[in-house]
Amino acid sequence: MADDIRTTHAVRLGFRQISGFSKDDGLAIEQCRGAGFDSIRDLWLRSALKPSVLERLAAADAFRSLGLDRRQALWAVRALRRAGDKDDLPLFARAASPALEPDVALPPMRIGEQVVEDYRHLHLSLKAHPVSFLRRELDRRGILRHEQLAAMPSGRRVTVAGLVLVRQRPGSANGVIFMTLEDETAVANTIVWPKIFETFRPIVLGARLVSVTGKLQNEFGVIHVVADRLDDLSALLKRLADDTGCVEVLAHGDHVKHSTPEGRPHAVTSPVALPDLLIEPEPAFAEEFAPAEKVRAVMPKGRNFH
Repeated sequence: MADDIRTTHAVRLGFRQISGFSKDDGLAIEQCRGAGFDSIRDLWLRSALKPSVLERLAAADAFRSLGLDRRQALWAVRALRRAGDKDDLPLFARAASPALEPDVALPPMRIGEQVVEDYRHLHLSLKAHPVSFLRRELDRRGILRHEQLAAMPSGRRVTVAGLVLVRQRPGSANGVIFMTLEDETAVANTIVWPKIFETFRPIVLGARLVSVTGKLQNEFGVIHVVADRLDDLSALLKRLADDTGCVEVLAHGDHVKHSTPEGRPHAVTSPVALPDLLIEPEPAFAEEFAPAEKVRAVMPKGRNFH
């Protein structure tokens, strides 16, 4: 992959990163790998993996080392002779087919679609960060890049935004929640006091993409944003869908929990017990935000720690 890797060091993502890919199938590839594979057909014949397994690898973009992107790899897997496989279409199961599939010039997948599919199958993407597609809109709203915080004076009121990676509510913190956000430049640590949490609880617990406005604390290089307002920006994730001509990222029967629209925090007057941190708000505004929800569904939910 000399044309793709332009450094002397690289980290390979293991098969365990692929959603739904079994350890036994990974071992089957390892045992017959030898000096490598020259095509998807070669892998199929030597490993005896089911085409459905190869499709999962293709959907995870695992065949770039063979010179195939995600769409080309899926096409190649579909071209395999699959006698007796449960995925065969009954109408063509007994029909003769040419030994080699003719070359087809498939339209390339747009970068936004690639990123969404990466998150769907790998839970991360090395191609681009989702927030990078929204940067123009975030700049228009005066939202800072996380990398800019280190140069800001302590006490300044700022707004940051990013994907929610972690929510922490230590037992020794008197109900304070620490949220870690990630944009395309860095991570930002935010502090949500109990009173603010009660006001913006659905956003704190349910938003995949959130903006936080508050006072910047910068002490000895330790940087926090003390929140006084939070906004759910998950609806902006539809920009990734716009970039791809509407990405379909949900399987049939999937159920999606919906965020609240921007600027509509729900006040909560009663204290919230610790177990509630693991519960997302109930679905709402499904029709209005359906395009964004298709992308939102594959973005990180954020990990909760007590």
